Amino acid sequence: MGRNIVKKIREELLMSKAELARKAGVSSLTIDRIEKGKSCRMETKRKIILALGFDISEKNKVFTEDILLSEDV
Repeated sequence: MGRNIVKKIREELLMSKAELARKAGVSSLTIDRIEKGKSCRMETKRKIILALGFDISEKNKVFTEDILLSEDV
């Protein structure tokens, strides 16, 4: 399972799962699964990073488990 701090960041921003899902353009179920450490597509990670207010270059602040996205995308 992947390592991420999506839930921690979302709660610090006082954001509900539904609000994050809406901003990211994904389902609340997807957010729930990611917060539990399940894997997801790179595009989904990208959407969540941006919806949380981070830049793609700050990807490791949210998803710490791997090389998430190439810098040139």
